[in-house]
Amino acid sequence: MKIEHVAIYVNDLERAKNFFVKYFNAKANDGYHNPKKKFRSYFLTFDGEARLEIMNKADMIDAEKFLTRTGLIHIAFSVGGKENVDALTAQLKADGFEVISEPRTTGDGYYESCIVDIEGNQIEITA
Repeated sequence: MKIEHVAIYVNDLERAKNFFVKYFNAKANDGYHNPKKKFRSYFLTFDGEARLEIMNKADMIDAEKFLTRTGLIHIAFSVGGKENVDALTAQLKADGFEVISEPRTTGDGYYESCIVDIEGNQIEITA
């Protein structure tokens, strides 16, 4: 058994798509639109089989996002090495994204950093 994909609602579908394409090399499908339900989505595919569905609907509730809460808390992307973690973290920081955890080796042995994306979601960048 495997996780087929993870889905998140976003406020700005195009901006979210462009974020994942630019910084995490996502490949986006052509998108889906259901005018009756006022729903739009993209499936983003990353190296390997991982997929993320980003969705938008007209009547969404945008509650405040606390970084320490129950439920889905972060998405982790492996970028293939410590140097890549350092470089991507520096690029995101230079582009104005909040870095909540600078690159470091964690107690469980991961080399990682954490940033907050355009929608207030935590993104973990690992080696």
